[in-house]
Amino acid sequence: MHVQSVGLDRADDTAVWDFARLQNLVIVTKDADFLESSLIAGTPPKVVWIRRGNCSTSDVEAILRRHFDEAMQLMQGDEVALVLF
Repeated sequence: MHVQSVGLDRADDTAVWDFARLQNLVIVTKDADFLESSLIAGTPPKVVWIRRGNCSTSDVEAILRRHFDEAMQLMQGDEVALVLF
């Protein structure tokens, strides 16, 4: 699911958070705000925070592919967030 396909491409963080919570989705972001929200509010949604400076979409994809097993463990476990570099 992509934010544009559900009308969230211009939504604020709260709208994205609420949608992900209601749909039991994982938020993948480069924005620390979502990580901070997850530590305060708990789950759902869970958060994958990519701590990488300016990078391309293909770089983000490569990071996610490299850490696929960890992301799957996040989805199935009790952890709130996963931080990737």
